[in-house]
Amino acid sequence: MGHWERLLGAALLLCLLMAPAAAAPNAPRELGEGWEYRWGDSPFLADGTPAWTGAAEDDAWRPIAFPSNPPDRAGRRHAWFRVTLPEGPWRDPVLYVYSIDLIAEAYLGGERIYRHGTFDATGEGRFVGWPWHMIGLPEDFAGRRLYFRVYSDYTDIGLWGEVKLMERADLLGYILRHSAAALVVSGLCLLLALLAGAFALIRANRRGFAAIALFALAAGVMILAESQASQLLLNAPLLWDFLAAGGYFTLPVALGLLLEHWFADHRPRLIRRIWQGHLAYLALALGAAAAGWVNLSITFPVFDGLLVISLTILLAAIAPRLRRLDPLQRAILASYAVFGALLLVDMLVAHGLLPWVRVPVSAGALAFALAIVGISLADYARTRRDLARLNRHLEREVDERTRQLQTLVERLESDARTDPLTGLANRRHFQRRLDATADGAPADGAPLSLVMIDIDHFKAVNDRHGHEAGDRVLAGVAEALRRHFRDGDAICRLGGEEFVLLLPGVDAEGARARLSALMAELAGQVYHYRGRLLGPVTVSCGIAAWPRHAADPRALVGLADQALYAAKQAGRARAEIYA
Repeated sequence: MGHWERLLGAALLLCLLMAPAAAAPNAPRELGEGWEYRWGDSPFLADGTPAWTGAAEDDAWRPIAFPSNPPDRAGRRHAWFRVTLPEGPWRDPVLYVYSIDLIAEAYLGGERIYRHGTFDATGEGRFVGWPWHMIGLPEDFAGRRLYFRVYSDYTDIGLWGEVKLMERADLLGYILRHSAAALVVSGLCLLLALLAGAFALIRANRRGFAAIALFALAAGVMILAESQASQLLLNAPLLWDFLAAGGYFTLPVALGLLLEHWFADHRPRLIRRIWQGHLAYLALALGAAAAGWVNLSITFPVFDGLLVISLTILLAAIAPRLRRLDPLQRAILASYAVFGALLLVDMLVAHGLLPWVRVPVSAGALAFALAIVGISLADYARTRRDLARLNRHLEREVDERTRQLQTLVERLESDARTDPLTGLANRRHFQRRLDATADGAPADGAPLSLVMIDIDHFKAVNDRHGHEAGDRVLAGVAEALRRHFRDGDAICRLGGEEFVLLLPGVDAEGARARLSALMAELAGQVYHYRGRLLGPVTVSCGIAAWPRHAADPRALVGLADQALYAAKQAGRARAEIYA
């Protein structure tokens, strides 16, 4: 999968550091228009380039609203899709695809830039999972055609769900935000499974608690495996799909065990046959897929059909007893209906019978699991009190974790912009501020000065007194910068002993006048570290101004750096204007 292998080791850290950062200059863009398709597979030229990616127009291409399931499939397994990529000031652009049925290659022009799965000599290949895709794009992608070569022997063929052009950092944050609820629900379900399993070992009602534990475990594993964040935890999409299938296929088994226990005096044999049949399908489907006899993907549509039939039969079997149920039993059946309805909607979306939307199956799983616990607790007063206390504890834990997560997000958001030693903005924030100021400068017309500042003989401080003493000097200079410049000025630490100032509305001479006051204060300031005298400290400054020195404000960085070098050469402790 190319760049995925290089991302795995730092994927979670990258998400946490980059997702909360300030908005990118270009918002995520849906690629919902301009798609074309054609059936079949392209021949390949002698150099390995697909012929269909050539520049010549071809009447075989047909427009399609979304690159999925073109009309008149008639058993065909190969399709190509293409779209022209839009313009935009992207910094680190990627194409995000929610899923692909089943394997694909992406070409920009005639160059392959992404591959999901392996195509053999006949253009076919085996199912390798349903991950989401992050396809890196080169700098010159705008206005070029992007092609997808797709093979599928599944009920669907093509891209599925969402297709967006995004910044890489925005995408990783997007994945985490849309996975948060599923991660919380899966954690709660797995905790309920552990609790119910423990009760099954120590309580008399072992079958009931064992069924609860099995359902909660299946739901928790399924929801975790189907969450997009799972791919960041471990980049093994086929493994996650096996786990999702195992959890999904186990749900009717757990439900059947539960209903057989609760309706022991009414059609228990029918209910038993249903869950036993699903247990047999679970073993057969996963075993055949693991052995390579069938693709795992094809086991889902078969199971979906069986599940609809089973749920219908189970509902018909217990319907005559509904009036005799107590309120808690009716509540469990109501939650069963909600969960079943969400699963049905999810099936219809998965098979393209309904427009794509994120179906909150995890909410139904959570409601059903909690309802199961509630009905069981009605028979066991002591267990009910224990679980009630646990539920309150879990709610407090969720609130506490939510507050901790919010605090972490706020801290990371600040860290993404701030140098931790000095509290000043960092290089990344400075670059965004410079870009934004440069984009607005021509319309504004006011002068703009950029100042590079370097602490003189800073290495000598580190060598003589140690790096902690050097940090004390850096913090002191940063504090002096805050006192001498306005809130509207950008004061940033570039790294090491270098600082940069961005002074809107100030020309070069004005910048030098303000720097003179700063240098005068620093010349009279001394610092102490562990009883040792550090200082006084002097700085050298380089100044460049727009429009006096450059037509583009972005060029001021290099010019100011040259002026700083001139100040150093002239003896330090001075401010030089670029000449």
